[in-house]
Parts: sequence; structure tokens; C-alpha cells
Amino acid sequence: MNTIGRLVDYKYIDWFKLRSLLRKELVDVPDESLQVKKFSEGYSNITYLISIGNWEAVLRRPPFGNIPSKAHDMKREFTILSKVNRVFPLAPKPLLYKEDTEIMSRHFYVMEKKQGVVLDDTIPKSIGESKKVGPIISNSMIHALNQLQSINIVEANLTDIGKPEGYLDRQVNGWIKRYHQSKTEQIINTSDLEDWFRKNIPTSPNPTIVHNDFKLNNVLLDEQNPRNINGVLDWELSTIGDPLTDLGSTVAYWGESGDPYLGINIVTNQPGFYSRRQFVEEYARLSGRDLSNIHYYVALGFYKLAVILQQIYYRWKNGELNDSRFEHLNISIKNLFEMADLARTKQLL
Repeated sequence: MNTIGRLVDYKYIDWFKLRSLLRKELVDVPDESLQVKKFSEGYSNITYLISIGNWEAVLRRPPFGNIPSKAHDMKREFTILSKVNRVFPLAPKPLLYKEDTEIMSRHFYVMEKKQGVVLDDTIPKSIGESKKVGPIISNSMIHALNQLQSINIVEANLTDIGKPEGYLDRQVNGWIKRYHQSKTEQIINTSDLEDWFRKNIPTSPNPTIVHNDFKLNNVLLDEQNPRNINGVLDWELSTIGDPLTDLGSTVAYWGESGDPYLGINIVTNQPGFYSRRQFVEEYARLSGRDLSNIHYYVALGFYKLAVILQQIYYRWKNGELNDSRFEHLNISIKNLFEMADLARTKQLL
């Protein structure tokens, strides 16, 4: 029988051997053809929907081409999911991890397929109009983040996935270092902002799980009831540390109408969604945490996002990436640094 259906990236992945592996090592995988669909790559890891008959799963692998050392660590993401899924079922259950160059050049893993809808820059008609569902989705995001951060990391045996001591200091200096290692041209002078980050590091609250990429398009919404979140994706960068770094990054991704071009997909700028201030205020009410230094964390969130795009722009500028989407990232990087400075001077919230 024909064991392979629709093929993508067949030059890089031996789907025939992958199908054999899945049939050998996983239960309830039928003897039918393999179908593959590539999800949007975004700027990070590559994700595929793989299906064999009525069996579905998701495969994750690093991007093609040269990537920074220690980046896109699929083994670490698989290990974290193995632990987090037990106490936070919105995290997908990992099924299989492999390093097999006969299948593909990079390590990869397979996880359960969570059902739901991802919002990037539009809202499907099945979800509803933004004025109605915006407040519901905003509130659901805050509750999911608080639920994750409420997990007892000791009881859940999660303390070994990160080092909370000095976490924020490492974050600040690490991201500043990453920016200067990937600098291309003088997009904007960041020295004052970086000096402020180093000199004003706040005292962190008690450590929690930190997802490190908690944003709306990493969440799967229930299509029938957007009040429910069915899954939280992309756990590669997760660790144990300061929970307010997650809040700061989430707010940085939470675009508003009137924002400059930020180089990311945004849907929260539509009517009905919480403003950044409303998001922070509801989080404070629900979590009970002191947010007197929230401007620091939001500024750091914008800075980190600028650096992420700068690393991609650096690879595009050096010819490692051939993708027209990246040509104008320097504009969004400049705007993100300016947003970080607005947050620093308390003009944003």
C-alpha cells in the first residue's frame, strides 16, 4: 500500500523511516498512509502535524540551516514536557524523542496533538467577533498563566529544570550579550537602557515555572468555547525563575492599537481585548503579587523580543536565511527598543 501521503520537506526528512519508527515504538498507530502538514514556521522551531489514519500527533524539530549553539534544544523541551504535563495538563504529553540522522539531520520529538484554534492576526468566524470574545480570551490567558505559576515546583519535582538563584541577573546580562553578539548596524543606541537594566534589577518574588514564551499564539483555544484553553505550546525555553519575567514578555507581545510596527503577528489590537494596563491589573488581582516594578519587567520583555528579532535579522543579513520576511526587521527592532524605553520611563502602562 502507499504508506506516504502528502509530503513536505522530503529533501530533509525521510518520512518513510519516520512512519516505520512511529509504528514500531508507539501503540495504536494504524497501518495506513502517513499524511504531513507543516504549520507556520514563525521565527523558531519547525512544527508538523503528522497523521496516520485517525491517529494524529505533532513533530517538533529545530530550523533548517545553521543555528546558534545550544539553541532549539528538543531533548530539553521533551524532558520538561514529560514533567510539566503531569501537573499542568495544558502542556502536551510527549510521546517519543529521537536522534536519528537516517530520518533527519537534527534531533526531534513527537507529542500529542492538542485540539484547538491558534490566533495570530485574525479571529476565525467560528470563535466570534473581537468585541465579544476579546475580554473572554484576555481573561483566560491571565488565568492560564496564573494556574501555571501556582504549581508547587517542589512537590511537582521541577526544581532541577532551572536555577532560580540569580535568575533575573542572568536574564538581563544574557540578553544584553546576545544583542551585542548579533548586532549588525547601529539601529538605535541602547546603552542607557542597558545600563538601567543592570543597575535596577528588582528583588524577585518566589520562583515558579517560567514558560519563557507565554503568548497568545502559543495557546490553543477551544473553538466551541473560547473561554477554555485546550493547550499551551512551545516549552523549549521553560525553566524555574522569576514569574514576572513571563508576565513582562506576555505584555510585550500583547499589542495595542496605535503601536508602531513590531514585526510580530498581533490580534489583541482589535476591539474588546484588554489593554496592557488592564491585563496587568487583572493579573495582580488574581495572583496577589506585588507589581510595583512591573515597568522593569515589561521593558525587559520588549528588549528580549527586539533581541530575538535581531538574531534573525543578523542571520538574514549574513546570508544564512533567504526569506523576504526578514528584510525589514530592523524597523521593528528599532520600534521594540523604543517601546522598552517607554516602559522603562513608565509611559506605557
